[in-house]
Amino acid sequence: MQSANMLLRKIVRSSVLPFAAQHGMKKDLFLLSRTLSLSLCLKQDKSCEPSGKLDLDEWKKVMKSGLQEGVSEVVSEPKEPSSLAAARETLEMWRLAGRAVPENISEEQLKTFMECPSKSAKKKYLKYLHLKELHKKNDKRKMHEKRERKLEAQDQASKTDETKKSSFICMWSSTMDKAYNWRAAQSMIFGQPLVFDMSYEKEMSVREVTNTVRQISLSESCNRRSVDPFHIHFCNFKDDSLYHREFIKQYREAWDKLLITVTDQCYTEIFPKDKLIYLTADSPKVMKTFDHDKIYIVGSMVDKSIKTGVSLARAKRLGLETAALPLDKYLLWSTGAKNLTLDQVMHILLTLKDTADWKKALEFVPKRKYCGFVNKPVKELKKTLDLINTLKLGKGRENVQKQLAKSYPKK
Repeated sequence: MQSANMLLRKIVRSSVLPFAAQHGMKKDLFLLSRTLSLSLCLKQDKSCEPSGKLDLDEWKKVMKSGLQEGVSEVVSEPKEPSSLAAARETLEMWRLAGRAVPENISEEQLKTFMECPSKSAKKKYLKYLHLKELHKKNDKRKMHEKRERKLEAQDQASKTDETKKSSFICMWSSTMDKAYNWRAAQSMIFGQPLVFDMSYEKEMSVREVTNTVRQISLSESCNRRSVDPFHIHFCNFKDDSLYHREFIKQYREAWDKLLITVTDQCYTEIFPKDKLIYLTADSPKVMKTFDHDKIYIVGSMVDKSIKTGVSLARAKRLGLETAALPLDKYLLWSTGAKNLTLDQVMHILLTLKDTADWKKALEFVPKRKYCGFVNKPVKELKKTLDLINTLKLGKGRENVQKQLAKSYPKK
């Protein structure tokens, strides 16, 4: 009898309970199987003892033991709460319907989704999570593409650089370098001298000296590439000076190969004084034409504080002729100081040397400093600008208006 009950229980558990576990009916079917086995047992007991009575206490114990076994089996297999499962099913339905739903959602986000007060709020929250997920994917894709590009660039750099080292490009660059060097070598014999005065180290800070050396290197580069270059002289140049150290940093091994003349002598000891002209913005004399027989001197100085009169005083001490570029004569100066960088001065002098055209030469002046070229006499333009400035300041407004009325009638 007991063996039959055990066999029935095994059959029910092995066949029915797995199916019930998949559909959430395990507990009910387990109780049903327990009740069937118990009823079968009771029927068999009745057939053997027809006059016997049913023991209710034993029956309750058997039912309680079945419930405890069913509960223990259910607890042994942890299951997601029904509310979270329902929320996940809702998300899956919305995803299949084509709505903006994230592919992966955490339990905290799911709880936040369930706590949303309305359906529209839930949609907005899911859309936010969906966009956030898209941004993450996009960032990952960009990082991956960037990594791939970096690897490709490294691979290309590690190769033999066929494009850079092709025969034509190498031949062209080497040929042009030889041509430039040949011109510079010729200028050292036949070219017009141009002097850079390197005696302003004490008047500048380290940063200003660095800027000066950078501008001089740009000047040397554009001079070497010109059709008729100058023969550049670095005068008053001291070994192991700040100038010297900055030039070595700038040129490195090429410093000893530059086709220029470097000397610690003053230019008055090398050239006759009557041929020297010191270019300074403080000079009262304006340069009218470029003289090919003269030797122009440029002060190697970059001053952020605009120390006026330093180069002019030095030229006067040495008894040299001075000149200033005619910026006011050809340009409508608007704002800023009338100081130019050394490479801009070099461009202007090279253009004057080749073309003798001030308009072409002064195109190298930065456009932010002037409004255009002069088309009227300079005196009239100066008067007009002075009147406009006084009107802006509000000083003598009535007198200025009378002067304007006289000089510029209504017609």
